[in-house]
Amino acid sequence: MTLPIDKLAAILRDAAKAEILPRFRRLSEGDIREKTSAVDLVTEADEAAERFIKRECAARLPDALFVGEEGVAADPALLARIGEADLSIIVDPIDGTANFAAGAPLFGVMAAVVSKGETVAGLIYDPLGDDWMIAEKGAGAFLVRPDGERVRLRAAEPAGIADMIGVASSSMLPKDQRRALLTRLADTRILANYRTAAHEYRLAASGALHYQFYVKLMPWDHLAGTLLLEEAGGYVRKWNGEPYRPTDTKGGLLTATDPESWQALRALIGDDILRA
Repeated sequence: MTLPIDKLAAILRDAAKAEILPRFRRLSEGDIREKTSAVDLVTEADEAAERFIKRECAARLPDALFVGEEGVAADPALLARIGEADLSIIVDPIDGTANFAAGAPLFGVMAAVVSKGETVAGLIYDPLGDDWMIAEKGAGAFLVRPDGERVRLRAAEPAGIADMIGVASSSMLPKDQRRALLTRLADTRILANYRTAAHEYRLAASGALHYQFYVKLMPWDHLAGTLLLEEAGGYVRKWNGEPYRPTDTKGGLLTATDPESWQALRALIGDDILRA
């Protein structure tokens, strides 16, 4: 990387302090808009934070491709350029916008760095906790506290199906498949949905979750988190068993603590849901 991970973390932190936190629980009705549905929202904070991050990244890496969630909403062609660019910075300015808009203290800022089609760095910043989870490919995953202390992250130890704790995002499945998925995952110990991949990946990378199930593949939602989880020792695959790549936007993701647990979860969920 020509932009050290700590410098990128500082940019996200500065954006949160300048544009996100001052608006938390202070949004007016006109500051919140629907994108595709009542649960797919964008706020003034999302847009302002993305502009801030884009500006600061451009000042340091003018030749890098910047791909932000809100930018892609305006120009979907940006997605196709990720696999072609020498260096891309992919950003979700507020992951968990519905929580943020509702005043719920569970949202994060995510960024990933992709080099020639491979994710090489990722970080998830928690504005309220003022700490980061960061990973660079091959170098492990770490929690970085506000005072700079670094704590290595470890994925959970494998567990049997009946003892697994996990999350599933199922709202985009057809109703019959959603009902089947939730019924089958009821065999696990705890099934949750925090409405923010940022914190779900933080939980998984720190050993508090055994599995994650996602339907929608957008790079800003998953690149940073999957690298964190893999560097913490977890296992990530698309539903069809193939590795997840930055250019993948179709299908879904299933994560686990290890390959054997992944296979057990896939068998539990079933091919009728996990279509390749």
